[in-house]
Amino acid sequence: MELAFIPSPSRGVLYLGPVPLRGYAFCIIIGVFVAVWLGNKRWVARGGRSGTVADIAVWAVPFGLVGGRLYHVITDYELYFSEGRDWVDAFKIWEGGLGIWGAIALGALGAWIGCRRRGIPMPAYADAVAPGIALAQAIGRWGNWFNQELYGKPTDLPWALEITSSADGRVPGTYHPTFLYESLWCIGVAVLVIWADRRFRLGHGRAFALYVAAYCAGRGWIEYMRVDDAHHILGLRLNVWTAILVFLLAVAYLVISAKKSPGREEVVEPGAEASGGEAAKGEKAGDGADEDGEAKDDEAKDGAGSAKKT
Repeated sequence: MELAFIPSPSRGVLYLGPVPLRGYAFCIIIGVFVAVWLGNKRWVARGGRSGTVADIAVWAVPFGLVGGRLYHVITDYELYFSEGRDWVDAFKIWEGGLGIWGAIALGALGAWIGCRRRGIPMPAYADAVAPGIALAQAIGRWGNWFNQELYGKPTDLPWALEITSSADGRVPGTYHPTFLYESLWCIGVAVLVIWADRRFRLGHGRAFALYVAAYCAGRGWIEYMRVDDAHHILGLRLNVWTAILVFLLAVAYLVISAKKSPGREEVVEPGAEASGGEAAKGEKAGDGADEDGEAKDDEAKDGAGSAKKT
């Protein structure tokens, strides 16, 4: 008998009249807002303009959603195109099913387009938004909790996740809450990137590479715990191999980039410093005008005093 467990919601959607409000979608939306908010703060601290991160996110987010869905549908095609399945379900993104690998890959393409239009170096933008992306993933993983999906092996630990649904082959019981493990891991990754960026002044995409490497290190062992159907290669789940490969690429980028481009970019957004400089000049000009005005007032007072004396 389980003394304690994490309960699953009785349903993952509420209805406001005829309008469905899905927990999975809310988690994605909240995650995007957090990523843009934190990315904007970091971008401004690096010398960029406020609002630039959001402008580029208009490109990155839709590309990322499409990429995440494509990766999921391609790697789990039997869920949509096998006998007895309806291929139209492949478009029902609100029911869950986003692959982070595809989301990052195609999201990066969208960000590159946005950066190119603004004349901004892509690596600097990636460094600014890296910890925000990790937090967005931490929040987005709770969408799996709403959908009662992507849990781990059976367990009777106090923090076990109770699965009550029997749809799509689920077996009610208590399982490892891998969604929670990954959510907590992503929060740790965000903290690590922020700390390392402040401590070592990471630049030229190295903060983003650190985020990727750290995330993959956690995703590997968390993925290994999951029990949902997946393709296997040499006894390991496809996503475990993907995590290993991407981890090695991220570490290689960190090493090579540190040797080829040490330090951090001095200018991340052309024109941002000039705008600040003009404002500063305006303030100085205003100060000068005040000083001249005060000098003239003093002269007028002296003149009036002299007139009284005469």
